[in-house]
Amino acid sequence: MTTLADLSRQHSSLSEDDIDHLHRLGAEWAFLSDLCFADLLLHVSSGDGKWVVVDQVRPATSQTMYVTDNIGTWAGPERAEYLDKAASSGSSVDGEIVVGTEAKPKTARMRAIPVGHDGKVVAVLTKEWIVRSGRTLGELERAYKEVFDQFVTMIETGLFPYKGLVADSSAAPRVGDGVMMLDADGTVTYVSPNANSALHRVGIQANPVGMRLAELGFHDGPARQAFERMEPVIEEFEQGSEVTLLSRCVPLIDDTAQGHVVTGGLMLIRDVTELRKRDRLLLSKDATIREIHHRVKNNLQTISSLLRLQARRLTSAEAKSAVSESVRRIRTIALVHESLSREPGEDIAFIEIVKPLLRLAEEGLQSPDRPVRFTVTGDGGRIPANTATPLSVVLTELLQNAVDHGFPEGSRGGEVSVALSQRDHQLELRVIDNGRGVDPGFDLDQVTGLGLSIVRTLVTTELNGTITMRPATPSDLESVGLGDSATHPHGTVVELSVSTGSS
Repeated sequence: MTTLADLSRQHSSLSEDDIDHLHRLGAEWAFLSDLCFADLLLHVSSGDGKWVVVDQVRPATSQTMYVTDNIGTWAGPERAEYLDKAASSGSSVDGEIVVGTEAKPKTARMRAIPVGHDGKVVAVLTKEWIVRSGRTLGELERAYKEVFDQFVTMIETGLFPYKGLVADSSAAPRVGDGVMMLDADGTVTYVSPNANSALHRVGIQANPVGMRLAELGFHDGPARQAFERMEPVIEEFEQGSEVTLLSRCVPLIDDTAQGHVVTGGLMLIRDVTELRKRDRLLLSKDATIREIHHRVKNNLQTISSLLRLQARRLTSAEAKSAVSESVRRIRTIALVHESLSREPGEDIAFIEIVKPLLRLAEEGLQSPDRPVRFTVTGDGGRIPANTATPLSVVLTELLQNAVDHGFPEGSRGGEVSVALSQRDHQLELRVIDNGRGVDPGFDLDQVTGLGLSIVRTLVTTELNGTITMRPATPSDLESVGLGDSATHPHGTVVELSVSTGSS
């Protein structure tokens, strides 16, 4: 998508400082569109009498004139005439333009407002609306028009948008949420119906007009800071014991012989009580889920300990081996729950599970006469919690299989590498070893061993993925740093692909 900066650099000779000024205007002007009940379009000159639209905003308080975006389009001769007049005079120009299609043309009003910056006009902002005949302005509309006119003066003189870094206004209240207007002393001069309702919800029943915020018992921190710093201030606060309000105070500034002075302010108010209640419920739910994962992990560790105690009383080597494998699988699942108990949300970084699994494999699978080194490459991104457990069990079984069949007792050992990647919500996992390898005709679907049977079942049923096992090629081994074909002529590659379904 073409941005304001791209269009300005391509079609105008504006400096980076000028473009930054226009950027800040575009970040701040949503409430201006609401105040004037009209579409706002920002134009820059190409220097040859042509004007291009570089930004646009629609009002939330009225119907838009433009269903489609005009960004990147050129102003027609009729519109360009008003833009030229505003740019050359340095003051606003009012006029009429024709909008719509040739079949259904409409006459609309337009106000061209020069955007001043560092003593020059760098762009022209247009307010465009259709007049509804026979309708007089109400008190609210008159109040909004008055404060909008003050911001127009600030735009013309370069006082709006404000210099420097200002708080992000994307989540700030808008005019439709509630408006209070203040004079230079912080006295309330106007309160919109929605703002009045918000005051009633916090127990303020008195008529606020003519009173200061502090006298009303209303938190005046945002207004005081905005007036002192001469820039917008956003603050969320609890008004009373049960109501949470989000406010944004925008100061009105005038350029006088004594310098810049604050002549008043516009305070936007939104009641976010229900939003914060939901946030707290979500946090509570998240904490509860993590606590459940923690308790499941503890219970699994207890079961694992009981099985190890039971294994000590067994005399059959086969029974001891079976219990030992069961303990390893339970510890794998416990490890997943431990990781989930530390992670907020419903997904987890898979690498945070893989690393402990490799440490677990190093502790339980190798021996002094069969040293095996485990490594991991790549990341794998985040995976859903319901995918983490079966996928971890699959990985554990593949590591066990790689050691048991690739490096039998008495061998000189070797290396096993886990390679992770994720693309287009698809997790690709490869387990590569430089052991003795599998036969070229090996068929995973025909195996009867418990470990690989578990792998095949989990991959195809719970994970809805695919898995293949084949002899490793020299390029497979070299891709994960497991030596060249002369040193390690054999090896096995297991390739697993699973849909994560996450973004």
